[in-house]
Amino acid sequence: MNEQLQPLKKPTRNGKVRTGTQDDIVYAHIFDAILEQRLAPGTKLSEEALGEIFGVSRTIIRRALSRLAHEGVVLLRPNRGAVVACPSVEEARQIFFARRLVERAITELAVQHASDEQLAELRQMVIDEQACFARGDRGAGIRLSGEFHLKLAEMAKNAPLVSFQRSLVSQTSLIIAQYESGNRSHCSYDEHNQLIDAIAARDSDKAVSLMMHHMDHVDSKLNLDEDSASDDLQAVFSHILGKAGKAAKKR
Repeated sequence: MNEQLQPLKKPTRNGKVRTGTQDDIVYAHIFDAILEQRLAPGTKLSEEALGEIFGVSRTIIRRALSRLAHEGVVLLRPNRGAVVACPSVEEARQIFFARRLVERAITELAVQHASDEQLAELRQMVIDEQACFARGDRGAGIRLSGEFHLKLAEMAKNAPLVSFQRSLVSQTSLIIAQYESGNRSHCSYDEHNQLIDAIAARDSDKAVSLMMHHMDHVDSKLNLDEDSASDDLQAVFSHILGKAGKAAKKR
């Protein structure tokens, strides 16, 4: 395996192909798996296993894991390897508190800076999100819901907020995977549509109020109960392995 940063392509679960350097692609796939709640909090991220899955060296895997650790979604343990972060109840509270502050600032700035083209992109994301939930693809729907908030952060035109939000959104996904209860019904696309309407109307007060209500809705469904993600790396990244991976496992 080549340790140099050569471009490579790997399919996502929906068939799209990612491009970029090797560590970019590995980072993006693991980030998406966390965002889609397919990787359970506390999952051991074996460098050897991930290297085999993605067909890259352990050096490349370490670079990707280091980036994820910087964002707070992976924990690098000396002499014990990396694991998906497993936020405690207190950490979850702190993350949600920070998320509320950031979402408020982002929403206020988005009202000021959002273009018609960006609003149209957001509306399409909501349509795609709703379609995912309608066909039972909960993971993809959750990812699109998170990407909605990341796109909103980009509209705010504040680079530090974008970086902070990316970390908070992925950490929030871990918290939801770990602590969400009930039937896990999602109506975020309705709330997202209402938020877009308020931003398009340049109504900052209403947009912020809707965002805080949206965060209240997410927060209200959390407790210390079940998780639905997996700690099986082979299963989570089965779309990467494909037929070749399955054949290798039979040998």
